[in-house]
Parts: sequence; structure tokens; C-alpha cells
Amino acid sequence: MPLTKIKFAPGVNKEGTEYSADAGWFSADKIRFRQGRPEKIGGWVKYSETSFLGICRSIHDWASLESIRYIGLGTNLKFYVVEGNSFNDITPIRSTTSAGDVTFAATNGSSTITATDTSHGAVVNDFVTFSSAASLGGNITAAVLNQEYQITAVPTVNTYEFTAKDTSGSTVTANSSDTGNGGSSTVGAYQINTGLNNFLEGTGWGAGAWGMSAWGSASSISAAGQLRLFSQDNFGEDLLFNARGGGIFFWDESSGTGARAVNITSLSGSNQPTIALQVMVSDIDQHVIAFGVNPIGSSAIDPLFIRFSDQENATDWTPTAINTAGGIRINSGSEIIGAVQGRQEILVFTDVSLHSMRFVGAPFTFQIQTVSTDISMISPKAAVNARGSVYFMDKGGFYVYNGSVQPLPCSVKEFVFSNINLGQAFKVFAAENNAFSEVMWFYPIGEGNTEVTNYVSYNYAEDLWSVGTLDRGAWQGVGTQNFPMATSVNNDTSTANYLYYHENGFDDDGSAMTAFVESGDLELQEGERFMMVSRIIPDFAFSGATSDASISMIMKGSDFPLETPTTLSTSTITNSSTQSFIRARSRHQIVRVESSGLGYGWRLGDLRFDIRPDGRR
Repeated sequence: MPLTKIKFAPGVNKEGTEYSADAGWFSADKIRFRQGRPEKIGGWVKYSETSFLGICRSIHDWASLESIRYIGLGTNLKFYVVEGNSFNDITPIRSTTSAGDVTFAATNGSSTITATDTSHGAVVNDFVTFSSAASLGGNITAAVLNQEYQITAVPTVNTYEFTAKDTSGSTVTANSSDTGNGGSSTVGAYQINTGLNNFLEGTGWGAGAWGMSAWGSASSISAAGQLRLFSQDNFGEDLLFNARGGGIFFWDESSGTGARAVNITSLSGSNQPTIALQVMVSDIDQHVIAFGVNPIGSSAIDPLFIRFSDQENATDWTPTAINTAGGIRINSGSEIIGAVQGRQEILVFTDVSLHSMRFVGAPFTFQIQTVSTDISMISPKAAVNARGSVYFMDKGGFYVYNGSVQPLPCSVKEFVFSNINLGQAFKVFAAENNAFSEVMWFYPIGEGNTEVTNYVSYNYAEDLWSVGTLDRGAWQGVGTQNFPMATSVNNDTSTANYLYYHENGFDDDGSAMTAFVESGDLELQEGERFMMVSRIIPDFAFSGATSDASISMIMKGSDFPLETPTTLSTSTITNSSTQSFIRARSRHQIVRVESSGLGYGWRLGDLRFDIRPDGRR
């Protein structure tokens, strides 16, 4: 029989069944489509062997005037500025006690230390650093006490507990001589309250983990203590960032990486916001903009109010006749979900609408226009600007804004939205991979799986979709760094989290990465006749360590659409393979191309098959 060349339709199409995806691709993992052909995505390696605490959901890179490259990392526990391979903790201090306000109590045979500090304001997992404490008399020495600790329990509003450790991090157990209280000079410096790594629907009594607050007291979970989502932007060579529902913080680059960020209310200026949902620096006009913020004269958040500083002044927020500071309120919806910089405008999403915010100059500074009243974002980070167009995801589809909102026809829409965990939808984030004209959305699936494990990608140059699995918390496209960056999302405290360079090599940080693409059902004469495949003529392009490169070509078959396909043949294809002889017989057949080796990538060309009709026997 003559060879049959099968030209598979590009992109993954999961809108129907495997049978209806005839001559197309139905499933994939870690595959992109470029010029219509499937290929293995690039690999990733650790940016540094240094890990960080918590789960990071915000990355931002920028450079100083001296071309020093920095990366801001905001986790649910800490905020870091990365310079070179150094992860510098710049988490702001929310309060510092007077000498003697903190006292300690130890129990013989226990490593748990109880600290007493009236109205300390701490929650479980918060960090506090002690100084000038004296020994308790035994194993709990001054050196043990005078260091940073993470709070393990908060029995009352006036007490909390931590586990004693020596300077190497090993646990220390108190003995019978530890009867002191640390003396009258102890000072405690409390870092800003930590946030959660999971979203909670409510913030009232009973919300949060067991032991987060005292029995019978109100929940300690505020908007700022919810799922920790940082927004950040550079103001020149300095950094501004905001914990959603909390304060706005400023890090002065000239002070060096040993200096902590401070609340902007502590800086010279006037009427700085005390609470906000997001902070941004406008590209063109250099205003600091706070979204979902407290109005002047109020300490309470207005989730629809927007305020902006004076031009090129991050600390002056008082509107006057001679500056451009001011505010504006959106009268649609109940809260601002998020904002993203567009082309000469800022797009602002509420929970029910989309608005365009443009700089117009004095006397109004900014103008708000409604773009749509029936669309939103599924999460604060579900939109990304890619080459001047803003791509975003709401709770029911994908869209692009390039002057007007257009829905994106999506061949995997049903698959994504039928599997996403909407209870953790605030973890969804959009990412750009401009070298391949891709935008991606990372999302959690299933009610039992609370963390991000999956992605959906869209090639906007070719209008093609793909899907896959990858556990990431945040992504930053190529900017000051040479590669896109992303962070892991390990919830297990025994497993470290790292920052990765993506599109670097072909592997999963030195381990093999499995990638596959699988077709829909192939058939002859509408499935009337059985088909026999006896030979495959492969067409692949390998890259990297091509001498060791191989892929598996698996033929699966079934006789009816609802029948579970079984493996009929498996062929190993290398650089030297010219053809593969097989025996694959069924009414419907599926082609699966898969690799799990180290050090190479591959791209699929045109496959040819020796196919003939076959009888029922």
C-alpha cells in the first residue's frame, strides 16, 4: 500500500471528544506549537541554590542607575530583594517594643518558650527578632534568645510561643536552671504580619488554621492576612510594594540590600495611603497609583477608590492646586480585583466591570472610562500585557483587549473551566513568554488540590492553544534577566522553594522532563473498516544532546468511541531511525509521541504511515 501522510491540525483541541478530534491533537503536556508543529518546551534550572521561605506569588525585576540588576520576591512569609545569588530579607518591621516590654518563660524539658508582650498583634507564622535579652539561667542563653524567631502559637492577645534554637538552627531544650524572664532590656522587633498560602472564603470567627488566635476571640485574619498577594513596581531605581489589603512599602536602593523596606507613611510627605489592594507606578507620567485604598481622612479601605501621588513624588498624596495628586472612585461593582498597564492606559478590573484609566493632565490628572460592564478577571494577577495587547482570564473564558475587548476562541476552554478549583481562583496568574509569542495562565485544579499544578498556553501569533502541568506560583517574563523566571510552590515546610530560569536547557532542573502529545482517533471510511498500520516513517528534528536523543511513538487502538484504548505498539525513534515496522490493528487508532530523556529537545514534522484496510478477523 502507498504511504499515507497525516497532517495533524495544529494546537490542542479538547472541546469535543477524542473521537471528534479526528486528525488533530487531543492531549499534551509540556508541548508548545510553533509554526503549527508540536515541540517540547524548554527546560528550567535553579537561579540559585539558595531557597526562600514561603510561597512566592510576585516577581519583579529592574535595574539601578548603576545597572545593578535586582529581583523582588514577595512570599506569604517574607519579602526579598535578590542581588546576584544573594536573597536579602527586606521584610518591613511593623512595630518595635520598648526595652523590657517582652519577657520570657521556659519549662524544664521543653523547647517551647512563652513570650509575654501586651497587645503584641502577632499571628501564627509571624517573625520577631529579639535583642538585648539576658540568659534565663540555663540552656536558654542570651545567644539563644537574641535572634529571629517564627511564632508557632498565639494562646492569647498578650502571649505567643516559639521554639528555642541555637545559632546553627538546632533545637535547644530548657533545663531546671532556666527560671529567668530575660531581664528588663529585651526589645522585640515584629515584622509585618504574614499572610496565608491558601485562600479562605471568610475572615470571621473560625477562619484560618487552628490556634491562629485565642479561643473565643475574633479571627486574626484580615484582608491583609488573607492569601498573600504582593504587587510591586520600581519607582526609578527604588522599589514600591503592597501586600493586598495592607500597607504600601518603600525600599531605598541607595541604602543597600541590608536595609529593610519601610511603610511610606514613615517617609517625609503627607496623606500617604495606609491600606490598599494594589500599587503601581504609571509608565508614562510616573505617578504612584494605589487601587482599593483608604480616602484622605479615613483609615478604612474603600475597595473601589483609586488614589495617586503627585507626579514623580512617591510620598506626597495631598491634592493641591499646584500638584497632580488626587483620587477617583469607580461606581461599578464592589471591589477592584486588579489593574494592569496597557498601551498608554491602565486597565482596571472590578468584580463586574472593566475600565480604562488614562492620564489627561491638569486639573483632573486621570480620567476613567468604562470599557465593559459584564466582564472581569478571575484573580488579581490573571491579566498580562503582551506586545501592547492585554490578555486576561475571567471566570468563564479568555479575552484580549487592544482598544476593545474581544473574546478569544479557545479549543481547550471546557477542559480548563471544568477542572479549575474556583475556591482557590485567586491563585490564577497570567504569564508572558514573548520569545515564543505565548501567554499562559497557571491555575489549581480540583477541590482537593489547592495549589497551582496546571497551565493553559495561547500562541497569539498563530492562534493556537495547548495545555500542561507545571507547579508554579509566579512568573516574570524576560526583562533585565536573560530568561523568564518562575517560582516553585512547595507547601511542605520540609521542601524548599526556589527561583528558576525557564527556557534554559531541556530538563527539569537536571532531571528528566516528560513531554507528550497525543492525537484524537484516526479511522478509515468513517470507522466502517478496520485499519492495519504496519510501518511508520518518522520525521523529527532533535536538539541538544542529539546522540542520546530518542522519543517513543505509541499506537493505541479501540473498536468503538467509548471503549478505552489499549496500547497496540511502541516504537523507539532515534536520530538514525528511518522507519519502524509495527502491527497495530483496530477500528480507531491514536498516535502518542512521548519523551522522557535527559539533555535534548525535539520537534515533530510530518509522519507517514503504511495503512491498509483490514477485515474483521
